[in-house]
Amino acid sequence: MKKRYLTKSNYIIIAALMACFVSPAPAAEKKPPITQYWMSAATENMSLPGMSADEMSGLEGMIMGKMAGMGPKKTLLLQLNSPKAVPADPDATHDIPPGQKMGSTLPLIIPERDKPVRSDDEDEITYEKPKLRMLMYWGCSETVRPGQPRVLDTEKMSMAEFGKAMSGRTGSRQYAPSLRAGWAYAEWPNKKNRTEVPKNSSLLGEHFVHGNYTPDIKFAVGEKHDFMAPVEFSSVKGGLADSIGFQWKSIPAAIGYFAMSIGHNEKTGEMIIWSSSEVQEPGYGLMHYLAPADVTRLIKEKVIMPPDRTSCAIPKGIFRETGGSAVQFIGYGDELNIAHPPKPKDPKIPHEYIWTMKLRNKSTGMLPFGQEDGKKEQRTRGRQQDQEERPAGTEKSKEGAEKDSGTLNKIRGIFGF
Repeated sequence: MKKRYLTKSNYIIIAALMACFVSPAPAAEKKPPITQYWMSAATENMSLPGMSADEMSGLEGMIMGKMAGMGPKKTLLLQLNSPKAVPADPDATHDIPPGQKMGSTLPLIIPERDKPVRSDDEDEITYEKPKLRMLMYWGCSETVRPGQPRVLDTEKMSMAEFGKAMSGRTGSRQYAPSLRAGWAYAEWPNKKNRTEVPKNSSLLGEHFVHGNYTPDIKFAVGEKHDFMAPVEFSSVKGGLADSIGFQWKSIPAAIGYFAMSIGHNEKTGEMIIWSSSEVQEPGYGLMHYLAPADVTRLIKEKVIMPPDRTSCAIPKGIFRETGGSAVQFIGYGDELNIAHPPKPKDPKIPHEYIWTMKLRNKSTGMLPFGQEDGKKEQRTRGRQQDQEERPAGTEKSKEGAEKDSGTLNKIRGIFGF
C-alpha cells in the first residue's frame, strides 16, 4: 500500500480549521523535574517439596559445590535519577538501618556509558519464518478443561496472528530511573560495591539518601514493605503422566500469586505452556514486579490467584512427553510510594514535589518436577537397548545399583549430577 504524507499546505489548512473551533488555552505552567528514587527488593528460592528454607540453605555447597545457589536468596537494586547537573566529583550514597546488615551505607555510583562499537564488516542478516507448534493450557485443574489446548502453529498462521495469540496481559507501564539525556543516573550494586544481601537482612528502619547532585531523601520502611518471605512448596504430588498438584506456604506480605510452566515434547518437538490463570493467559508479562492496582485488577479478572490461595494443580498428562519441567512461581508484594513534600490540604497553597521514592517487592520460586520420571524412562530405554545389543548368554546387570536412596540421591536425580 502506498503511503501518503501531508504537505506543508495541508498542515496549514488543518491548523486553520482547528483554530475556528478550538479557543486558545493559556500555556500550562512548566513545573521543575522531580528527583526519582527506586528500591527493588526481591526474594528468590529454588526449593524441593517438603524441605524448609533452613534445610535448603544447609544444602549449599554440597555435592562438590554444585548445590551452590540453592535456598532463599535476597536481592536489592537501588536506582536514582536526578535532574541536577552532575558535578566534577559526583557523590551520592544511601545510609541504611543496622538490621540490613550491609554496613552503614551503600554508595550510589554513576555507571560508565558503553561506547558504541563500529564494525566495517557487518554480516547480512536474513530472517526466516520459524517453525513452531505450541500447545497452550491454563487453569488450576486436575484434568484438561474443554476447549484446551489452544494450538498455535506458525505453519498455519501468519507471524502477526501468532504474535497476537501469544500476547498476554501485563501491568501498567512503570518507568524506573535509567540512563537518559539531561539526567544524572546512579545505581547500586555497582563496580565499587557489590555486597551480597545477607539472608537475614531486613529493610526495616530509617533510610537516608543524600549527595551533591540529589536532594536529601529521608523515609522509613515498615514491616509491610520489608523483604518478603521465600516461596516454600510444602508438597507436590503426581508424576508426568498424572495431574501434578502442588501446595505452598502462605506468604504474609503477598497480595497475589501466579504460576506457569513450560515444557518441550521430545517426540513431536511441540512446546507446552501452562499457567495458573483461569482464563487463557501465557503469563510472560506477569513474572515480574506488578503495581498493587494491577494485581487487584488481574485478581478480579481471574488471571492472578488471590493471596488466600495455597494450592494449584497442573492438568493430567500435559507434560507427559517432556522429560520434566518446573513451576515458575511469583508472589507479588505491596509498594511503598512517597512524594515529598506532602501536598497541603488547601489547594490554594502553591505546591511542588521535590522528590519521589518507590519501594517494590516480589518473592519468586521454582519447583522442578518430573525429572525422575524422565530419567527412569531414559534408563529403561537404555537397558532395553543394551539387552537387544547384548550377545546371547551375557549376564544381565543388576538393577539394584540404579535405585535412588535418601535425600541426596533424589537431589542428584532431579538436577542431573
